[in-house]
Order: sequence, then structure tokens, then C-alpha cells
Amino acid sequence: MASGLAALLDDVAAIAKLAAASLDDVGAAAGKAGTKAAGVVIDDTAVTPGYVSGLAPERELPIIWRIAVGSLKNKILILLPAALLLSAVLPWAITPILMLGGAFLCFEGAEKLVEALSGGHAPGEDADLTGDPAHIEQERINGAIRTDLILSAEIMAIALGELANTTLLNQAIALILVSIAVTAGVYGAVGVIVKMDDVGLHLARERTGAIAAFGRGLVKAMPKVMSFLSTVGMAAMLWVGGGIIVHGLEEFHLDTLPHLVHGAADGVAGAIPALHGLVHWLVTATLSGIVGLAVGFVIVWLLHSVLPLVTGKKAAH
Repeated sequence: MASGLAALLDDVAAIAKLAAASLDDVGAAAGKAGTKAAGVVIDDTAVTPGYVSGLAPERELPIIWRIAVGSLKNKILILLPAALLLSAVLPWAITPILMLGGAFLCFEGAEKLVEALSGGHAPGEDADLTGDPAHIEQERINGAIRTDLILSAEIMAIALGELANTTLLNQAIALILVSIAVTAGVYGAVGVIVKMDDVGLHLARERTGAIAAFGRGLVKAMPKVMSFLSTVGMAAMLWVGGGIIVHGLEEFHLDTLPHLVHGAADGVAGAIPALHGLVHWLVTATLSGIVGLAVGFVIVWLLHSVLPLVTGKKAAH
């Protein structure tokens, strides 16, 4: 019995050492995966405040909390099992699915640009605010969670693509870490953003001198901050989506476009060795964004110009 217990303890110790050795790898993989999903994260952060616009200020944080809980459920209970099943059963499908997700990002980014040029609307902006407040609130939450499911699926797909060479257990742990970090980061930032104008208004009313002036400046600045976030989110979706498509083409050995992007980035960065890394990233992101914009405009054209002619129905936004 003693020898059996000693052997068991040795096995437990070996497993613990292996887990400890893998922890850094899991953390690094989760960080890299989260970084790759940055475009969707930024867009999620920019989109979500629109769901509490026009509602009572005291209900903003509770609504954001309920959306955050729904977002985490989307990731952990629905998308995580689906991602692990895909990785275990159809790993070859990860790249095509990523490319489809990238194309969707390109479409989203291009459509946002079209809407910005033609005068678009924020989520929930057209909602009727004269009905039952509880019903309106629940409708906003349901709509936000549905939108989040799409964005979270993109985040998980991008993350899974970065974890393809790790074990299934490490994939699960890393995806859970990404899910928690992204959800906390996005909705924590959203909570701060939606309350900043209230903070500014409080400072302007309750304080005097420089502090009151700062409060008034904060209130005036928030619409510009939201506009900036929306622009950055749109650009990020285009460069991330375009980058995914370029990388996917490379995986399928369709190297013409990837070689053009990489060659241009290497050439420009090589001419500025002191800023090689930054310049290489900027050129790659810019060219990937151009690819994303081209792909996105084609999809927007197909959905909003060609499809209505074929079906006789106007495509829904």
C-alpha cells in the first residue's frame, strides 16, 4: 500500500511539474490569440455602448453587467465546446473557417464605412423608448447578446487558429483565459466609457474652477471618443480580416498576394532599420487593410446590390 501510495504521489508530482511547465506556454498562446483578435475586441468595445443609449443612467451598469454575463456564457458554454470539437475532429477546417470569419470581418468593416459615409445609426438608436422600460431593457440586452455571439465566435475562431499546434487541454485552458480576459476587458472598458459623461457632468455641477472645467471638457469629449473608437474598430476589422485572408491564402500555397504584402513590408522596413519592427507592422497592417476593404466592398456589393436583384428583396442590415 505504501509503495502504491508513493507511486501515486510521484505521478501526481510529475503531472504537477508538467502542468507548471505548460503554464507559460498556455499563457503565451492565450496572449497571442487575444492579440490576434484585437480588431474584433475593439469593435465590440465601440459597439456595445450604443445598447444603453437613451436609457436611465442608473440602469446602464446593470445592463452592461447582464450583457457581460451573457457574453461569457456565449464563449464558455456554446463556442468553447464547438471550437474544441472542431479542433479534435476537423482540424483541417480551421483555416477555411478562419478565412470565412475574416471575410465577415471585412464585410462588417466595409459596411460600417459605407454607413458612416451615408449616415449610419448606432445599435438601438431607432428603438422605441416610450414603451415598458423593463421590456425595452430586455430587448436591448437580448440584441446585444445576439450580436456578441457573432463577435465572440470570430474571437474564438481567431484564437483557435493561433492554438492549432497545442494540445487539446492547453487549447481549452487558453480559450477560457482569452474568453475571461476579453469579456472583462471589453465590458470593463464599456462600463467606464458609458459613465464618463456622468462623471464629467457631476464634476461640472458639484465642483468649481479647473475641476469643473475638466468635467465640462469630459462631457464634450465623450462623443468624439466614441467616434474615434468606432473609426479604430472599423479599421481594425479591415486589417485583421484582410490579414486572416492573406495568411489563409499562404496556408493554401496561393502565394502571389501574400508575397506582395510581405515583400512590400520587408522592403519598406529594410529601408528604415531603426524602426524596422514598427514600420513592418504598419505596412503589413495597411496592405492587409486594403485587401480587407476590397473583399468587404465586394461582399457589400453582392449583398446589397446583386442579391436584391436576384431575390427581389432588399438585403437586411
